[in-house]
Amino acid sequence: MSVQNIERRIPVTLLTGFLGAGKTTLLNHLLSQPEMATAAVLINEFGSVAVDHHLVTKIDEDLILLDSGCICCTVRGDLTRSLTELFMRCMRRELKPISRVIIETTGLADPAPVIYTLMEDFFVAERFRIDGVVTVVDATHALQQLAQHAEPVKQIAMADRLLLSKCDLTTPEQLADVSRTLTRLNPSAAQIYVRRGEVAVASLTNCGLYDPGSKTPDVAGWLAEEKVREERRKAHGHHHHDHDVDRHDAHVYSFALTFDQPLQWVFFADAVATLLDTMGDRILRIKGLLNVVGEHKPRVVQCVQHVMYPYSRLDDWPAEAPYNDRRSRLVFIVRDLPQSMIEQAFAMFCDARDVGEPAKTC
Repeated sequence: MSVQNIERRIPVTLLTGFLGAGKTTLLNHLLSQPEMATAAVLINEFGSVAVDHHLVTKIDEDLILLDSGCICCTVRGDLTRSLTELFMRCMRRELKPISRVIIETTGLADPAPVIYTLMEDFFVAERFRIDGVVTVVDATHALQQLAQHAEPVKQIAMADRLLLSKCDLTTPEQLADVSRTLTRLNPSAAQIYVRRGEVAVASLTNCGLYDPGSKTPDVAGWLAEEKVREERRKAHGHHHHDHDVDRHDAHVYSFALTFDQPLQWVFFADAVATLLDTMGDRILRIKGLLNVVGEHKPRVVQCVQHVMYPYSRLDDWPAEAPYNDRRSRLVFIVRDLPQSMIEQAFAMFCDARDVGEPAKTC
């Protein structure tokens, strides 16, 4: 491929990071910058109830929600179709010219299938080029997450740049420990400290063509394994597999609780605080939009393990289903934690019944 063709291809930034790392907060800050005015955004979420795309301020025709589920072979097909459609709509001038695509993956995503698709799918690779894999690392939880989960290890090892989020919430000693661990996993990646989700656009751009050879040997091995899997799927005529979008593996899964009536914030906060205090090591992520008594705008709730972050508000309720009915919905991503235990906590504090039934006022 000529240098001229390479320069004409649309750069793609793959934004990864484990659950609760702060990808959406960082993305909102980036999209508020003039340099990103012509960027298109693709968001992939885990679970059948999507939340994150409602938290991104760039809600327009250039924001695409990939089918719920981790980016594996099933959703990877949606990625190819979405990029193809995006390119063709630009060619037909149905969209304004796009200067960049940002793909925000679910926190449980394996970057290897996405990188392989961007590099090897003929139509995509002729029109798009990887301009960096950027991984957001939660400096407050990174060491624990790396010890317990394989996903963040792979996300970090495959990165061109590492953005250490929530640095304002850590001690210098904790930050130094995290930095040393990241250097061991990926010595070639630049480490950039992020506070309050604020980062320069240059931190994500101009990483250069993706080079697996500059990473640890594991990276080339993972991409080789992806090639073998793809060839096996083609040989057997299976381009997709049956996949439960609410289950990541035998231990990690997602579910949503819905409350019909507006919630009393004090009682709700007590229920969440108790859950995080007693079960936080098994609660990987909580996120949701709440209808709170006396408020017209939805509250955004986000929790990671033992921490409940300060809530925020959206300007209005989303117009599309399922949130257009203005019912509160909480999405949980948990590890080896029965849904019934979560429901019992809300029943105790909020007199709420299980997800399959209407909920009373909390």
